[in-house]
Amino acid sequence: MGIFGKGNSGGLMNVIRCDQEEYLVWKWRPEGQAVNSTSRENSIRYGSSLRVKDGEVAVFVYNQKGGAEPDYIVGPYDDVLKTANFPVLANLVGTAWGGSSPFQAEVYFINLQKNNQINFGIPYFDVFDPRPNFADLPIPLAVTGTITFNITDYRGFIKLNRLVNFELDNFRNQIKAALSRIIRPTVLSVIKEKCVPIVQIDIARPAINDKIESDLKSRLESDFGVNLKAIDIEGLNIDKDSPNYRKLQKLTIDIASDTMQAQAEVNIKNLQDTQRINAENMEETLRVQREEAQRAQRLQTETNFIGAHSIDVQADVLKTGAQNLGQMGSMNMGGGSGGGGMNPAGMMTGMMVGGAMGQQMAGMMNNLGQQMQGGMNTPPPVPQVQYHVLINGQQAGPYQTPQLQQLVQNGQLTQQTYVWKPGMANWDIAGNIQELSGLFSNMTPPPPPPVPNV
Repeated sequence: MGIFGKGNSGGLMNVIRCDQEEYLVWKWRPEGQAVNSTSRENSIRYGSSLRVKDGEVAVFVYNQKGGAEPDYIVGPYDDVLKTANFPVLANLVGTAWGGSSPFQAEVYFINLQKNNQINFGIPYFDVFDPRPNFADLPIPLAVTGTITFNITDYRGFIKLNRLVNFELDNFRNQIKAALSRIIRPTVLSVIKEKCVPIVQIDIARPAINDKIESDLKSRLESDFGVNLKAIDIEGLNIDKDSPNYRKLQKLTIDIASDTMQAQAEVNIKNLQDTQRINAENMEETLRVQREEAQRAQRLQTETNFIGAHSIDVQADVLKTGAQNLGQMGSMNMGGGSGGGGMNPAGMMTGMMVGGAMGQQMAGMMNNLGQQMQGGMNTPPPVPQVQYHVLINGQQAGPYQTPQLQQLVQNGQLTQQTYVWKPGMANWDIAGNIQELSGLFSNMTPPPPPPVPNV
């Protein structure tokens, strides 16, 4: 059964609750009692009611000879005090007070929902640029930001912190001191590990933020009993008026200028090498084309010679055949024993053979004439001239005439576009090249200007 009913000692019953809006730890006192004013500050009358909101925990601390012992009431709770919820108090009833007088207990309310923020600023400390030859220039750096924490393990929090006269400002200062001891070495290690130039220190902010959060989280849990929710490094502020920073900035600008100059020289050399290689490739292409044209012409000439030689050979064969044909008329075909005189059968045979040979020779001459005429009418292939074109500031090509026509249609090649081919001393606009004038001859003229109103 409950141990609290109407009080036997008189006086007003207490309503134990926390009406504070902004707090982390708050100590309850009876109405009208100031801090450390009287012993009644911690006296609680029987029959008092306890109200604990959701997200709060009420801690009753009983100071005994063996040490302080707490009872925890987690909200929401709104009822008269009962022994069922107070194990420690139940053991003390009837021994210390005999059930007739107010009992002594300190009551603390701990906020489990509130996110507490601490704005911090770490004053200037020296950092060093990790690049060679800059290590002897200490640069002042300050760090600013915020951390957000709350209480999740209230039992651990009570073990690590003194609740009596708990002051949030003092607690925050303790966390700031711990944070300061972590930030300095963390910033130095990240700069060295990531090789971050001091003039570009802001690019290291995410890495610094993550490293500090990892180290600080375990520290706050083990030393203060609070849960770190987030840390935000808002500023890595360099003292830009310091002489060492000005010297470092000048050296960095000089190095950047030298690097850009070296890169420009490399780019120019690469462009020259590209032009030289393209010119050599173009020269080799033209040489191959010339040799192919000459070879095709030689093959055509040799074909004509072979055809003429074939006619000569066949003519000799026909000539010999004709001579033999003339003798066939006097051949003895068995018509008499004298062997002389004209042989009619032989003449008829010779005429038939001669006619066939004549037709064959005429056909040969006709075919050879057609071959020779075709060879004479077939010109050698025209060498393809190839141009390099400057498109959007970039060299492209080489392109042959059909490709150049396509570029004109696409608007990438105009009369004001710079072009170059092997043999040209410098780049020139296409409108100045007589060889390319035909590419622009079919271009549609712009519409005429409007007729002015009279």
